[in-house]
Amino acid sequence: MAAKVKLAKLILRLGLAAVFLYAAAGSLASPQDWVGYLPAFATNIAPAGILLKIFSAYELLLALWLVSGKYLRYAGILSALTMLGIILTGLKLLAITFRDLAIATAAIALAVLSD
Repeated sequence: MAAKVKLAKLILRLGLAAVFLYAAAGSLASPQDWVGYLPAFATNIAPAGILLKIFSAYELLLALWLVSGKYLRYAGILSALTMLGIILTGLKLLAITFRDLAIATAAIALAVLSD
């Protein structure tokens, strides 16, 4: 059973890392396609382009953390909180963000499986 848990954690880690890496790379390559997803309250504080770059860097760091396999409980919790934040700040975009619930759930599963 331990081998299955180890494999499940690896799959969850790599899947979550791929999501964050894809989003970061996409937003850096085509910021005009992603800037509309930023919440209005945030763009009232700082320019959207800068926020997008900061969030992309955060996603890249989170992806690297997940790949590293270190402190996975905390990486899973932070990943879940990130996805829940995206869902809550994008409720008007529910046709798109509803999928993020599955990603948040996967992150919670990783946190639960990790020591």
